[in-house]
Amino acid sequence: MKYVMETIRRKEQQEKLPVIRMEIDYELMCLYDAMQEKDKVKIIKAKEKLKHLSKQLYQIEEMKE
Repeated sequence: MKYVMETIRRKEQQEKLPVIRMEIDYELMCLYDAMQEKDKVKIIKAKEKLKHLSKQLYQIEEMKE
């Protein structure tokens, strides 16, 4: 049963990959806009969100291996 649950969890994580990549693209656009506006608050928020998303992406990539 444990093996089945692990397999299901991995599949769910794999399905999240495209969504996370789209979120990263969106946050990169937000960061670019904030840098153009020189809005330090938006820059910090976008960077924090990107850090969080990159950690998620890394964890999922590690599970694949």
